[in-house]
Amino acid sequence: MADQQISLPAKLINGGIAGLIGVTCVFPIDLAKTRLQNQQNGQRMYTSMSDCLIKTIRSEGYFGMYRGAAVNLTLVTPEKAIKLAANDFFRHHLSKDGKKLTLLREMLAGCGAGTCQVIVTTPMEMLKIQLQDAGRIAAQKKLMAAQAQLSSSAVAGAAEPAVETRTTAIQITRELLRSKGIAGLYKGLGATLLRDVPFSIVYFPLFANLNKLGQKDPNVKAPFYVSFLSGCVAGSTAAVAVNPCDVIKTRLQSLQRGVNEDTYSGILDCTKKIWQKEGPMAFLKGAYCRALVIAPLFGIAQVVYFIGIAEFLLDMLPKHRA
Repeated sequence: MADQQISLPAKLINGGIAGLIGVTCVFPIDLAKTRLQNQQNGQRMYTSMSDCLIKTIRSEGYFGMYRGAAVNLTLVTPEKAIKLAANDFFRHHLSKDGKKLTLLREMLAGCGAGTCQVIVTTPMEMLKIQLQDAGRIAAQKKLMAAQAQLSSSAVAGAAEPAVETRTTAIQITRELLRSKGIAGLYKGLGATLLRDVPFSIVYFPLFANLNKLGQKDPNVKAPFYVSFLSGCVAGSTAAVAVNPCDVIKTRLQSLQRGVNEDTYSGILDCTKKIWQKEGPMAFLKGAYCRALVIAPLFGIAQVVYFIGIAEFLLDMLPKHRA
């Protein structure tokens, strides 16, 4: 891609459209990723992504796979818009007289984009994780209650089944603001930065260089399928590379714990406990799910961005006003 000036409104609209389409397509896989990453040494509910999705549909219905999607659909527009627009902004200002960016400058631009996006990403992830993991916690409690009922039925008789009370993102937000203030929504900010900044440092330069391979002329956009494949490859590579940070972030941001599951005081404490109790492979939990989420998400984003849907829509506005 030749670094070119695109209007800020167009960048924001393209990023928003791409985010909405992408999240709608891959959210169930993201839910499976969160639940798999949060499983510790307690009652393990799921053995794989497919097992998680099947059990979710059985216990919570089809739309159970979309718990927390409303939060993402609401905040993904500013989140993706900030990420893509910030990267373009930094690339433009780091380029010297329109010359090709060095790899170091491309990485700096990605670093700037990743830093900017956490303003929206941290509270979005905070709320989404609570809603996504609620089904796992509820299922674990039901299983424990059923086991307790079977063991004590001969003596105490039948016990009342546990009833799940579903909370909403608004209720969680109100409770966090009431008890901890705005800092409650930004729990795990450090871990989010630790994930998103390296992700952007890897993703944006890798995408830009892969996309250039499909350009016949530096001043002409690469075909849409090249942009899509470049987004998929760069996204999945970056996602797997930073997956250990994503596991730490997910654990730190989870407010509720299952049976016999650890709590953490910070990034170092979380890293130490995971390493000691679950082994190094625990840092790769949900890695393939995350790759399956990020690949199409960023592939779609780059196609929308490079096709220029927003530019087309904005070009139509003067015609309607005339």
